Amino acid sequence: MPPLLALLRRPFVLDLRALALMRMGVAAVILLDIGIRATDLEAHYSNMGVLPLHVLYQYCWTPYQVSLHAASGLWQVQAVLFLLEALAAAALLVGYHTRLATLGTWLLLVSVQNRNPLIGQGGDDLLRMLLFWALFLPWGRLYSVDARGQEPPAKLTYFSAATVAYIVQIALVYWCTALLKSAPEWTTEGTAIYYALSLDQVTLPAGKLLYPYGTLLHWLTFATYYTELLLPFVLFIPFRVTWWRLLFVGVMYTFHLGISVTLFVGLFFLINMASVLALLPPVAMNWLDKRLALGRQRLEPRFEARFARLQPHLSRLRVPVRVHFEHSFAITERTRQLLHGLRNTVVAVLLGYVCWWNLDSVNQPSLYMSQPLRWFGYLFRVDQHWSMFAPAVFKDDGWFILDGTTTQGQHFDLNRDGQPTNYAKPASVVALFKNDRWRKYTENYLFVNNEYMRPYYCNYLLRIWHENPANPPLQRLEVVYMKEVSQPNYQVAKPVREVLCACEPERPAAPAPAAVADTLR
Repeated sequence: MPPLLALLRRPFVLDLRALALMRMGVAAVILLDIGIRATDLEAHYSNMGVLPLHVLYQYCWTPYQVSLHAASGLWQVQAVLFLLEALAAAALLVGYHTRLATLGTWLLLVSVQNRNPLIGQGGDDLLRMLLFWALFLPWGRLYSVDARGQEPPAKLTYFSAATVAYIVQIALVYWCTALLKSAPEWTTEGTAIYYALSLDQVTLPAGKLLYPYGTLLHWLTFATYYTELLLPFVLFIPFRVTWWRLLFVGVMYTFHLGISVTLFVGLFFLINMASVLALLPPVAMNWLDKRLALGRQRLEPRFEARFARLQPHLSRLRVPVRVHFEHSFAITERTRQLLHGLRNTVVAVLLGYVCWWNLDSVNQPSLYMSQPLRWFGYLFRVDQHWSMFAPAVFKDDGWFILDGTTTQGQHFDLNRDGQPTNYAKPASVVALFKNDRWRKYTENYLFVNNEYMRPYYCNYLLRIWHENPANPPLQRLEVVYMKEVSQPNYQVAKPVREVLCACEPERPAAPAPAAVADTLR
């Protein structure tokens, strides 16, 4: 290989052990995501919830989207699909039929994300893209059930068009989110972190501790902006790759741990932390291997015994047709090289499309990609938009009051477990949200162009309330938002009461008058 070519490919060479570590990290995050989503099967994924299928198709759908979860409005069907995704993710975690498990997990993840886009966030896009590129990566070659009985790889490093795509994708996440942060509060004023920590809907206790220190927040704003904008460049430096990789992973872990303790962002920080594991260089994996060796020596006998007991059951489930085409047929080395070249070509074209999409996303209005060319992105869900707190941080803060009025004129707040309605600001606004999916849903609920959402949420809340016979019947429910606009320089705005939606329970039809009844007879 020419020296120049060897130099240019050096930043894109990955350790197979690091790829396997990323596989396990991604699978663990997906299992956690499934567990969180499963607590709202009816609310978020059934026709009895906040987004019935006919509303999804009318307002949140493109003709190119596909979703198994959208095939039925029954929560029981959703439960079966969730179980299938959990099984696929568990297989991915241990590396059992890894390629097939990756494909199944990706398909079901895309399906559930398409079913309810109103609760999605940027981390979901990254999780989806990691699985997509992993379809072309050998992340099951080590640390997996598949690796048992196979010859160890001749070398622990790996390079292909897919490794280039993976690294470019990681860089695009941070480059694009920085380029989309175009407001003066990010680029010149240095007040973006101040405004972010002014949002009671996302600020955690550690964020409140930082909030009074304006000068620190000023410098943290610029540190965040320039970290996202400049740090990804180190991934493409062909010299001292190990050092630059360790720097990138270390800074990203510190960055996302800082986000996790100050802001309520759900699984966003875990997804990002799992995404960079494949960047760990051989020196880091050698160190990790040594530390894990003692643990393997203690646990391996137990694992061997349990695996021996499971082996007869696993053999019945074994897929008759191997996923790897090369292993299914006796093919020549030349044919294998042609297949490898074809795969690299396909990945290169896909990467070009993804880069094109991201280039278009940072230009508003769209300048590069016409609408007819977007079908591929929507069909395979390689569409992406990295806009955390961009172009500016939201200023419309506040909290929700679900004000229910009984037939006796009493008022109860359904958002506070049926306590008497109180318009005072709660001690912790974040605590009002069951999880980040609900927080994201209520964030979308505020937007004027999402007004269609409002009656379904209101009626869902009424139904859930009346299902408990201990609750007094309500004659009216108002979804109230106490809007508190964030002000500069620690000024406090007076909350404004806004009724976003009001609904009443359905009443039985009045009986027909006697004369009309006789006529009907």
